[in-house]
Amino acid sequence: MGPIQITDIEKLDFKKGDGLLPVIVQDASSQTVLMLGYMNEAALRKTFDESRITFFSRSKQRLWTKGETSGNFLELVELRTDCDADALLAKVHPVGPVCHTGKDTCFDETK
Repeated sequence: MGPIQITDIEKLDFKKGDGLLPVIVQDASSQTVLMLGYMNEAALRKTFDESRITFFSRSKQRLWTKGETSGNFLELVELRTDCDADALLAKVHPVGPVCHTGKDTCFDETK
């Protein structure tokens, strides 16, 4: 479908995932896949408002901005939806390591 804007949120299919969309996070420069997270509509709106990736944490049951405690934010470059409008691809500029283990990615790849 292409890049989405805040005005396109109503076109996304949050129903399939019980209000959550999976979000693949990719380094905009290296194209390395960094992590997978989930967004509800509130997380998506906050992401657009702050230009930093915010997820809905399934374990904490709340909005969680990546980097809120570590300082390792994910600065939004582009957000795209898949052809079914039920998954997102977030292209970002990471500020520091992405994984909570201190690795560059949650998939143990090097950028």
